Amino acid sequence: METKTQGCITFQATISPQSVILVFMNESVTLTRDVEAAVIPVGTKVTLQKGEQAFITQSLGGSYTVVVNGNMFRIEGKDAEVLGIQPAEKPVSTGGTKTQEQLDKEIWNQLRGCYDPEIPVNIVDLGLVYDCHLTPMNAGSFRADVKMTLTAPGCGMGPMLAQDVQNKLLGLEGVDDVSVELVWDPPWNQSMISEAGKLQLGLM
Repeated sequence: METKTQGCITFQATISPQSVILVFMNESVTLTRDVEAAVIPVGTKVTLQKGEQAFITQSLGGSYTVVVNGNMFRIEGKDAEVLGIQPAEKPVSTGGTKTQEQLDKEIWNQLRGCYDPEIPVNIVDLGLVYDCHLTPMNAGSFRADVKMTLTAPGCGMGPMLAQDVQNKLLGLEGVDDVSVELVWDPPWNQSMISEAGKLQLGLM
């Protein structure tokens, strides 16, 4: 039995090298300009300086986790070019009307594209999303209400994760309003992680 800490979670698991899947690129790049970043895990915004060496340790969900001078930071996807990476293009509008069922599926797919910057498992498989429902507004327009939690109440990246969810859902055709509420009841625990998430974290 081994204790393993990732993000704001401390895991108790039997771990073998084959069972742990880490999404670490460990690629060293030189920052091409000054860029705003968030300190992990407290979420404080700072400015990283042009010319500093950064090691990219995670690239999931459209943002980048980097280590600069021994400290970990998150850089938003819109600033990808500072790392020498082409920013992802926004999806082209199809102009078609979607049913509520179709949009609901797309929303859950978008939520699976949100990641804790320290943990290579999406927030759905981590069990952080408690509820998401759509309310019709105008014709072909919906409001999405999301209730989610964090692995620990004091985790400083919570507002940033909530903003990620809001931004991703507002990027969907048919979603014109999004409310993301952080809740603490019931408290999150490891049993809420999906089987796929446990496999990635070496908990199975």
